[in-house]
Amino acid sequence: MGPESTDMGRMVADKAPSVIPSHDIATWIMRGVNDFLSLFGLENSSTAQQVVYIVVVAAVALIIGLGIKTLLLWITRKIVALRKSHFAQEILREGVLAKCFHVVPPLVFMALIPFAFNSESGSLHTIMTIVALYALIAFAVGLNAILTFAFDRYNERINRRNLPLKGILNVAKGIVWIIIAIIAVSILVDKSPMALLAGLGAFAAALMLIFKDSILGFVAGIQMSQNDMLHVGDWIVVPNTPANGTVMDVSLTAVKVQNWDNTIVTVPPYTLVSGAFQNWRGMSDSGVRRILETFTIDYAGVCACTPALLQAIGAKYPLMAEYISKLQGDTGDGGWSVDGGLRPVNGTVETNVGLFRAYLCLYLMHNPHISKEQRILVQMQEPNIYGLQLQIWCFTNTTDFNAYCGILAGVVEHVASVVSDFGLQIYTSSSETITLAKTAARQ
Repeated sequence: MGPESTDMGRMVADKAPSVIPSHDIATWIMRGVNDFLSLFGLENSSTAQQVVYIVVVAAVALIIGLGIKTLLLWITRKIVALRKSHFAQEILREGVLAKCFHVVPPLVFMALIPFAFNSESGSLHTIMTIVALYALIAFAVGLNAILTFAFDRYNERINRRNLPLKGILNVAKGIVWIIIAIIAVSILVDKSPMALLAGLGAFAAALMLIFKDSILGFVAGIQMSQNDMLHVGDWIVVPNTPANGTVMDVSLTAVKVQNWDNTIVTVPPYTLVSGAFQNWRGMSDSGVRRILETFTIDYAGVCACTPALLQAIGAKYPLMAEYISKLQGDTGDGGWSVDGGLRPVNGTVETNVGLFRAYLCLYLMHNPHISKEQRILVQMQEPNIYGLQLQIWCFTNTTDFNAYCGILAGVVEHVASVVSDFGLQIYTSSSETITLAKTAARQ
């Protein structure tokens, strides 16, 4: 090694701050660089020394970073194998440690690189700035990985109500990136972060315009969580949108809804708060689901009950025999029955419509698929030009969609099959055609 190399070594030793523990390693690397360059006659070239030293230090930093990462991951896997820690298994599965260790190589590089340059070197300042920015980004990635891991564990174990809390995670991650961005800009312009924050007020209006959806989504998420308006997994229907299905995810900017045809619809969170939407969670939690069907009874079939009709209905439907006998023997109400409560049997033996209404009440009360703890009602709606509106109101004892459809179909089919026994018919377009034909024939 020539005298210049010796002087370079002394310069490095004199220049290195004693507070940096990598001083001896950096000096040893620089001597090795000088020995290597002397083979090519470049030991007097400071530019060649700096370039080779930067390459060597970058390689050493990567090796050290990968070594620390591999060592800690190996230790973590051993802990998992020995203690069977579920927490450690989740950390390894989601790669939290691997993301956190990205910050190690740039820190090692920043500790070693100053020994290749003079303290006033512009190249050193540029390289340190670039590496510092990379270290900040790596730190932000690791911190966000920790935040995501903590949120997932909370959401999985504590958030039993499936409240839409992902917006809070997005805000926390956004704050991390905003802080990192401010620090990065302060490094680039060589000013204090506080000076940048002092001038940030001038851009408040622009920032609110840019992040309008995120701000509204964050506020909407808090309102929905506070008022328990929406959970992940709820079935919702949003008017004036194609959203009609199960909530998959709630973030700052979108509520993802999987419709029953497996299409995905995204709705802004503030749309749910500012407007109205239907949440079927109450139905699911209650364990019952309502049947609300309306039938139009043709006027042409409505008539007074005859003894023959009452006898025929009592003989064919044993449920009605006792009811008819009771009303015929009750002289106080003139053949009417008006009951209260959740399961009234209201009807009359004066008209076939009243008789049919009483039969439907008894049929629903004895149907094993209809809940006896909820309201059962057969009521008359406002008549229209087509006939009398007879409405069935009851609840199935299950919320399963397939079972509900089967029970509903059974009720509708039964009504359609027995209505003719009471001398009635359900209005259809053919009924109108027949009536018009009879009227034309009379004329």
